Amino acid sequence: MFLAGRDHAGDLTLTADVVVVGTGAGGSMMVHDVAAAGLSVVALEMGAHATSRDFNRVEDQMLELLFQDRGARSTSDLEVRVLQGHGVGGSTVHNTCLCKRTPDEVLEDWAARFAVTGARPADLAPAFEATERDLGVVDITDAQLNENNRLFKRGVDALGWRGGYLRHNRQGCTGAGYCELGCPFDAKQNALKVLLPAAVARGATVVSDARVERVTTRGGRATGVTGVLVDALGAPKGALTVTGKVVVLAGSAVGSAALHQRSGLPDPSGQAGRNLRMHPGAVVAGLFDHEVAGWKGIPQTYECTEFLDFAHGSDRRVWLVPVFAHPIGTATQIPGFGAKHAEVMRKYPHVAALTAMVHDETAGRVTAARSGRITIDYHLEPDDRRQLALGLEAGAHLLLAAGAREVIVPYEVAPFSIRRAADLGAIAARGLPRHAMPLTAVHPMGTLRMGDDPRRSVVSSRGEHHAVKGLFVADGSLFPTSIGVPPQISIYTFARRVAPHVVAAAR
Repeated sequence: MFLAGRDHAGDLTLTADVVVVGTGAGGSMMVHDVAAAGLSVVALEMGAHATSRDFNRVEDQMLELLFQDRGARSTSDLEVRVLQGHGVGGSTVHNTCLCKRTPDEVLEDWAARFAVTGARPADLAPAFEATERDLGVVDITDAQLNENNRLFKRGVDALGWRGGYLRHNRQGCTGAGYCELGCPFDAKQNALKVLLPAAVARGATVVSDARVERVTTRGGRATGVTGVLVDALGAPKGALTVTGKVVVLAGSAVGSAALHQRSGLPDPSGQAGRNLRMHPGAVVAGLFDHEVAGWKGIPQTYECTEFLDFAHGSDRRVWLVPVFAHPIGTATQIPGFGAKHAEVMRKYPHVAALTAMVHDETAGRVTAARSGRITIDYHLEPDDRRQLALGLEAGAHLLLAAGAREVIVPYEVAPFSIRRAADLGAIAARGLPRHAMPLTAVHPMGTLRMGDDPRRSVVSSRGEHHAVKGLFVADGSLFPTSIGVPPQISIYTFARRVAPHVVAAAR
C-alpha cells in the first residue's frame, strides 16, 4: 500500500523483511525486485507522494514540490547548484528520461583500480537489458527532435563531430516540454509509474513524508531505522520505527552518506561521505534570427561525444547536450539586473542552449550534523575547470556552426558574446575561476563506494557494508568514480544487481 505520513495520526511502527530508505531509481528497483521475490518490504520516502494529477506546470510550485531544499540545494561555497529529487520516485520524476548504460571503459576501470568484481560489461549486460525492457527504453527518432535539439544536431553535423540520438524511457509523450516539472500526461516510464505500483501490488508498503534519521544496529548487524513522520511543511508530527532483517540505503549519494554519518555507523576505510562526483555543468546560449521556442517538445534528444573520453586522467572529459529551462530557471541563470536583464529575457524565444557537463575527477565530501543539516563540500579542481572551459568553447563553436548570430557566454561579471569562430579563444583565455558563472549538478555519485578491498571501499561489490552485516547500498553512492553519462539506468541496474544479495540475506 501507499501510506502518506502526513495523514497518519500518531506514531508509526512497522516490521518487514527488508527496509529500503529512498524511492528513487535505486530504491524503487530494490523494492520492486524484493517484493517480486516474495519478501515483505517497506520503503520510506522523506518527500510527498505526488502523481501526474499534481504536476500543474507552474514552475515555482513544482520546484518546491519535486526538489530537495525547494530547488535551492547547493555546495557549501554556493558555486554549484545541486538539483535532486524530493518525493516518491525521487529524481526519476523530474528528469528528462535520458537512458545510457555505464560505459564499458568505466566498468573496466572499476575492476582494475577499485577491486569491483562481477560488474564488467558482460556481467551487467543481462541486467541492463532487463531494466531497459521493464522501463520501456526506446531510441529517439529524428522526427522527435524539437528545434533546440535540431539546431544542436546541425552544429554537430556541420563540424563533423561525433554525435547521436539518445534513448529515453517515455511512451505516449505529447511533447509538451514540461519534463523537469513532472509529467502531467504520465508519459514517463519511471519509478513512480512503473516500479513502485508493481511492488505495492505484490504487497510492498511505501510510506511518504517519512524522514529517516538513524539506522539501528545490534551486534554489528542492521536491525532497522528510526525517524519521524512529517507534515506538509516538513515539521515532525510522529515517531517512525521500522524493524527488519535487512536495511538498504537508497537515498542518493548525498542522502545515504548523510544518514550513514548521522547513524554513527563504523567506517574502517574512512571513505564514507568522501569521493563525491557530480558531473557539474555550465551553459552557453545561441541567439538565432528565427524562433526556437526551446521550451516546447522533448528535451535532450541528441548528444555530442566528440570531447568525451572515459579514460582516467584524460584531457577530453566533456559531454555536450542540448538544454533548456523554463522562464524562472532561465532568469536565474542569466547575469545582470534591471533593464539589461530584461533585454536578454525578451530574446528568450530565439535562444538555443546547450550544457557542457564534465566527467569529473574532483572528489567532494558530504557531511551531516546531528541537527540533520547536510553540507556538500565540492571545489572544482583546476583540471576540471579547464575541462569546463573546453566544453564552453566547444559549445559556442557548435552553436555558431548551427547558425547562431551570436553566442552568449554568461559570466557573472562582464558576460560577453561571440559572433565569429575566430574569437572562441576568449573563453580559454578567461578560463573558469571560482564563481565565474552559474554551475549546476544533477548527478551526485560515489560517497559510499563499492569494492572488495575494505581498506578502500565502504561496501562490497555485492553492495553490502563491510562492517555492518545486513546493511546494503543501492544508489549512485556505489559508484567508485564518475560515470560520465546520465546515471539513472546505471542506478536502476546496479540496484537490480544488488537485490538478489539482499533477498538472500533476508531469508
